[in-house]
Amino acid sequence: MSSQSANSYWKANLKIVASLLIVWFVVSFGAGILFVDALDTIRFAGFKFGFWMAQQGSILVFVVLILAYMRLMDRLDAQYANDNAAENSANSDEEAGQ
Repeated sequence: MSSQSANSYWKANLKIVASLLIVWFVVSFGAGILFVDALDTIRFAGFKFGFWMAQQGSILVFVVLILAYMRLMDRLDAQYANDNAAENSANSDEEAGQ
């Protein structure tokens, strides 16, 4: 993998991690602490929604974030594996022509 390709892979990886961390922060801090009073006006499964999000919903969101990270990284790895294979193929063609 070339240096430029490695840098773009790393930037894409950081973008994925940053976006998932933002979702994590909004769910855990926002729904569990900041907006709990507003969410408590809604009932979910017999419980106040703010309480439910702080106790159960945030855990479910974390599991979904882990699955989303796995899926997004698989796609990113496949994309850069194809780019790397094309780059290696071009380099072998150049070496074969010499």
